[in-house]
Amino acid sequence: MEKQKICIIGGSLTGLLTAISLSKLNCEIDLIIGGAPKNQKSNRTIAISESNMNYINSLNISKSLSKNIWPCSVMKLYSQNKNDKVSEVFHLDNNNKPKKIFYMIENFRIIKLMMDKIKKIKSISIINNELISDIYDSGLLKSIKIKNNYHKYNLIIICTGNNSNLVKNIFTKNTIENSYKEKSLTTIIKHDSIKNNITRQLFLNDGILALLPISNTKTSIVYSTKELPNANELNFKKKILYHVKSYLKNPILIAKIKSRDLSILIRNNYYKERILLFGDTLHTIHPFVGQGFNMTIRDLSSLENLLREKINLGLDIGTNDILSEFTQKTKPRNFIFTISVDLLKNMFTYDKFKSESLKILNKSNLAKNTFFNIADKGFQF
Repeated sequence: MEKQKICIIGGSLTGLLTAISLSKLNCEIDLIIGGAPKNQKSNRTIAISESNMNYINSLNISKSLSKNIWPCSVMKLYSQNKNDKVSEVFHLDNNNKPKKIFYMIENFRIIKLMMDKIKKIKSISIINNELISDIYDSGLLKSIKIKNNYHKYNLIIICTGNNSNLVKNIFTKNTIENSYKEKSLTTIIKHDSIKNNITRQLFLNDGILALLPISNTKTSIVYSTKELPNANELNFKKKILYHVKSYLKNPILIAKIKSRDLSILIRNNYYKERILLFGDTLHTIHPFVGQGFNMTIRDLSSLENLLREKINLGLDIGTNDILSEFTQKTKPRNFIFTISVDLLKNMFTYDKFKSESLKILNKSNLAKNTFFNIADKGFQF
């Protein structure tokens, strides 16, 4: 029997991980990355939960992966009062437990390891320097034009993000979207060596400042702040250094500050005639809980299991029935998770509730365990 073919469009972290995961199936994969992969250093980092880290480890990406991830076993949340004083209001400690709160890794490091892995997988063909603007009908299948030739696929997975022209051309705008009117500022700080296993979230009066360890001498900074008309990079640098010096000795910014607009996105349509949207194209959440990529990994695990089951039954993996089954399994939990994160963000940044609500949660072991389990595995139903 001829192997079924999958096309994955997008050379992002999501696209690469999807290709590696689905290569475990008995199928052929074309990975269109839209240009030569860029391995230059960036200041982006990702947080991966314990359960999702186990899934990534099962893919055998690289023997050196463990050297590139950084475990975080303590989480502390702080609140700033009207007098600008910042005090700790929540503490979650997994220091003496086998499960970590999450693992941190720099994007460029894991992308390089994934590309090295993909180049060794015979069932994956990498296609560079192709920008896909449309997808065509080809009998029962779909086709994509690559170097003036049309390639047919049972299933096409788009991992290009919500703003790509390809997504806009094929999918009508049937989404729930709302701008937070905030920017996410990211950078890396170098500091004196410490036992750097504590992740900190500072709920400030003008935003949320996250300190995310990536080594004993480096900490990733994510600052989600209101759009201020007179703000500039120098002001942000001063504010970041002012707050982190309470926790890190001799901090120095070693990466340029990058910024992006923040918004919430929930997509109603996950698929259309053998085309499946994936990753940030489906759901975008506020970064303060570090769960965006974790949602994608959980979706990917579900997709891999579903497609394996259908391939073993000899079924066509791109039919509407199968894509609908994937949607019914993942969409409800993604919707609830996204709305829950949005509600938490609004509650924890509302002056009247941020300190008191976190202090109440800090007194309840049940609340802490529930918080940890949802952050680790998402909603399970």
